[in-house]
Amino acid sequence: MANSTILVTGGAGYIGSHACKALAKAGFSPVVYDNLTTGFRESVLFGPLVEADIRDAEAFQQAMEKHKPAAIVHFAAKLAVGESVEQPEDYYDVNVRGAWNVIHNARNAGIPIVFSSTAAVYGIPETFPIAEDAPLAPINPYGHSKRMVEQMLADAAHAYNLRYASLRYFNACGADAEGQLGLRQTNPTHLIPVALEAILETRPPLQVFGTDYPTEDGTAVRDYIHVADLADAHVAALKYLLGGGECTVLNLGTGTGYSVKQVIDAIESGTGHNVPRQDHARRAGDPPALVAAVEKARNVLGWQATQSALPNIVATAWKWRQQLTSGAKAL
Repeated sequence: MANSTILVTGGAGYIGSHACKALAKAGFSPVVYDNLTTGFRESVLFGPLVEADIRDAEAFQQAMEKHKPAAIVHFAAKLAVGESVEQPEDYYDVNVRGAWNVIHNARNAGIPIVFSSTAAVYGIPETFPIAEDAPLAPINPYGHSKRMVEQMLADAAHAYNLRYASLRYFNACGADAEGQLGLRQTNPTHLIPVALEAILETRPPLQVFGTDYPTEDGTAVRDYIHVADLADAHVAALKYLLGGGECTVLNLGTGTGYSVKQVIDAIESGTGHNVPRQDHARRAGDPPALVAAVEKARNVLGWQATQSALPNIVATAWKWRQQLTSGAKAL
């Protein structure tokens, strides 16, 4: 390929680092742009690191001029829902103002953007599975900030012919099968890493919020997608745009939902350990079920999840979590 350089903002993070591995495997040359506030230098394994903030206009422009990327894959953002409610200014500052800087530079360079969006833009949906044309009604500042960036991209496409793909993730999970990468977050909030840490006794028992939902077993249902499948989808979206594909918005999920209880059962089966847990009342704003309609991603990109079977998710996440724990004990 004429220019294989791809600027990956947030490439030192969980999903970004897996995407860099997938990009390198596909023949691209990822350049990571990350301020390392939540990313990790140890996760930058497949190309150079530019340690800077996406809100720093001068630093970003310098990185663009130095590396002359063929496209940008934009992950860099703040992403904790609860924290966004408590600190909304930070979320609009990083997620929206930072994204404006990325979009502005991409427009000036005439290159496309693959944007890391989220199913949180849907809020509490009324129909299932959730298709891309479902109403967008986010219920927290995190979801609102991602929705704003999607609108900014659409407006830039209309005004300046910027081309982009917005990828709305459902529940990212799992880890690199080869053990190179995984979730390094020191205090994870998602179900699977929290349950695994509870088994390893590095945190208190898992809190199960809601056992009286109108679901088969009373616990909330979610669509869990392996991080390696997400990474492959970004490569597919990038190739699509570089090949002249039109702007698109796509769900990234499996189309299959698992309940919290089903996930816990899979974790106990896969690890051979009971998950210490406590039942609690529902959390406000948690819908009973979130499952993606996935036909559009398959039709547009020729992509579908292949590594997201629950046993594989658990096996790779468990291997990674044990590595982290043994490494911490060694220190």
